[in-house]
Amino acid sequence: MMRLIFAAMSGALFGAGLLVSGMTDPAKVQGWLDVFGDWDPTLGFVMAGAILPMAVAWRIAARRAVAFTGRALPTPPNPVIDRNLVTGAVLFGLGWGIAGLCPGPAMASLGFGGLPFAVFFLSMAAGMILFGLWNRR
Repeated sequence: MMRLIFAAMSGALFGAGLLVSGMTDPAKVQGWLDVFGDWDPTLGFVMAGAILPMAVAWRIAARRAVAFTGRALPTPPNPVIDRNLVTGAVLFGLGWGIAGLCPGPAMASLGFGGLPFAVFFLSMAAGMILFGLWNRR
């Protein structure tokens, strides 16, 4: 039960942060990416505000055996830069630049974004499922 409460609180806080920061507005995200045009640097603060606490969280997690909920902590990500990582990063970046959304903001936008956001989210989910099937073969 505690795990579900933490998950709900974390998800609500994350979604609220995405909404307040403007990450759910594709035009704002595309403005961040348009460094040679009408560049909007404000999302740099959002990214720094996400990276710094996460760096602290990884340091704290490295010293703990279990999470606050009593469950085992996930293993740290693999530090190896390989073809899959680079390909995934390029595809993510292309999708983010074209649509102005990534998975978190797309999910947060489902409640208010209307049909375009729902189509994006369903397409993204289908791509993830197809990749999972492809990767298993």
